[in-house]
Amino acid sequence: MAAPKEHVQQNQPDGVPPLELTGERTLPDVPAENYWFQRHLAVYEWIGRRCAGLDVVDMACGEGYGTDVLARHATRVTGVDANPEAHEHSRLKYTRPGVTFVRDLVETYSEPCDAVVFLQTIEHVQEPKAVLDHFKLMLRPGGTAYVSTPNLLTLAPPGAEKSGNPWHLREYKAHEFRDLCEQAFDHVELLGVFHAGKLKLHELALRAGWDELHRKLGFTELFYNWFVPAIRTSDFALRDNNLDKALDFLAVCR
Repeated sequence: MAAPKEHVQQNQPDGVPPLELTGERTLPDVPAENYWFQRHLAVYEWIGRRCAGLDVVDMACGEGYGTDVLARHATRVTGVDANPEAHEHSRLKYTRPGVTFVRDLVETYSEPCDAVVFLQTIEHVQEPKAVLDHFKLMLRPGGTAYVSTPNLLTLAPPGAEKSGNPWHLREYKAHEFRDLCEQAFDHVELLGVFHAGKLKLHELALRAGWDELHRKLGFTELFYNWFVPAIRTSDFALRDNNLDKALDFLAVCR
């Protein structure tokens, strides 16, 4: 059965097959998915600014948008993903100089690099410690691994061990994620992703009863059809405090 039209990428370049949402990865060019896409993109942009002149590997790169963002700053970026549809899409769509896409598993791709980027995927893997050990071996001296994952406390219902996402094998609290990363790396800095800008204003409005108001006045669909596509990376911020309230964690590992 074909995916609903609103779950398929829109307006792709000629010759590039669009991808559809499955819940396994986020995608650009799907207006209804824009919140999640911008939330992930904000982290890629933060990392990219720290990768100037480096040789970077973007593990589990998915659609490839993050690899392209990293390449705005890095000298070379290799996007690695095992999914054949995602690999074909990314290599056709993102052709910036210095960008290469390789179809391989994160556990077996092993070319040396200055930085490894592994975003919103460690919760999907069977052996997370082994994956982090593998990344450490790939890094040249002084290299950095950037690893992100959602916060169990803000993703799952209160008291639950995991959210309902069927692709996630394990979700982490801040101290659990830090402990995992510190098993592989000597130094770990943990940051959180938080709402900012209009998303912070939206949070405040919800506390003031916004949900009841828009439903009562009957413009819920009209408002969110405007609001969600209007979200940008500036509506998210990274900081190192109050991590239990973070949306996602980003571990900077050396």
